[in-house]
Amino acid sequence: MSFWSFKVWKLLHFPLNSLGCKCVAVVFVVALVVLRGILLQDGLSRVDVNGGMYSDYGIRGDRFLEVPQIVWGLNNQKIAFARACLTARMLNRTLLMPRLSASLFYKELDQLQSIGFDKVFQFRKFNSLCSGFVRLGRYSQVLNQTNVLELQKGSGRKWTSVRDFDQLKEFSGDSSDRYQVIRVIGKNPFLWHDHWPVKDYARVFECLVLVDQFAKEADRVISKIRAIGREAMSVEQGEGRNGGRNGDSAKLDYVPYMAVHMRIEKDWMIHCKKLEQRSNISEICSSKEEITQRVGNIKEVNKPTVLYLAVADNLLEDKTILSGWQQGLLPFEKKKLGVAHIYDKYPYLIKSAIDYEVCLRADVFVGNSFSTFSSLIVLERTQKMNRMGVSSSCNNSMRWPSYAYNIMGDFGGPRKWLTNMSDTSLQAISYGSNHVTC
Repeated sequence: MSFWSFKVWKLLHFPLNSLGCKCVAVVFVVALVVLRGILLQDGLSRVDVNGGMYSDYGIRGDRFLEVPQIVWGLNNQKIAFARACLTARMLNRTLLMPRLSASLFYKELDQLQSIGFDKVFQFRKFNSLCSGFVRLGRYSQVLNQTNVLELQKGSGRKWTSVRDFDQLKEFSGDSSDRYQVIRVIGKNPFLWHDHWPVKDYARVFECLVLVDQFAKEADRVISKIRAIGREAMSVEQGEGRNGGRNGDSAKLDYVPYMAVHMRIEKDWMIHCKKLEQRSNISEICSSKEEITQRVGNIKEVNKPTVLYLAVADNLLEDKTILSGWQQGLLPFEKKKLGVAHIYDKYPYLIKSAIDYEVCLRADVFVGNSFSTFSSLIVLERTQKMNRMGVSSSCNNSMRWPSYAYNIMGDFGGPRKWLTNMSDTSLQAISYGSNHVTC
């Protein structure tokens, strides 16, 4: 006798003194049976082996996709991760939590400094925020480690996007369902063909939340930026440090700041000049002088304003990045800000993740449209405005404006920048573009 059958038998044979009580018991049993059917219905909530409930809405929790270790820079890794998630979604599988790379070595695989996804981003938070869309799993959930089907990703010019998509459709069929794990053999997911619209990538990126340790480090940096801005505004208003007058001190409770992602490091300048030659586009490289001039011409910025300059210090040859800014723009990089010690104790990936958060949360962001780092920040800022119902029209004043300093805009300033959320692929963001919607 099954557990449920026993419960029914026990209820029906329990001594009851009245017909009314027996009717109540029958109704209770029927309710239990109906509830059992709902819980067991395919595609609805089921128990997660790590505890708690999750709603998969068709994303199977007993079939998995395994991908190679993810490499390159932070934002290329985020794109690769999202692409792997969307591939798993297409195959109706859970993505096994991949390994990220803390270092920038990508050709010498034996020198890669591997780091777990859950050491950088919150695993449970990801599944909670992305519930019903994509799902991450742990290797401990795989019951049969030998029940694996290998999927060799194609490469080269003959391997077109159509062929890649056909391959995925083939592996999403019934013939592959008997394998618990599909293991992708081949190149880094960032280089896979793109079959998904920008909005799907944005949905995945929304679910990436830094672990508390690194989120708090970003909070410390932002607090230092705002504290310096508060002091500068206090002096500007003639209040001094210890008090206010005319009720203006309330204006200092929230101090805005601007983040400028300055791509002027030696590796970038070599890359961007080659890219300009190949693509026959002159709006890619920007000198320090061009950046300072265009940022100074942004009309919407109130002064004094603190500028946080996000730059890879160890690759920077120009030591004069703090000079040449217009009066009222107060530039700070990590050392002058007094936060270099926060970054120095972490590997490259974590440094970049903290900087990304600082730039993402800035009141105004200015970057280079051919930088993946800048492009993903603008994507998330555009998505944030859309989610909150904030106007994101290029012609109106935006709440969290972004600009591309490599493209000339109004009044000699940088061009306003929004992500085209209706784009059918992430191509422009992955490899850069001078089309910034505005």
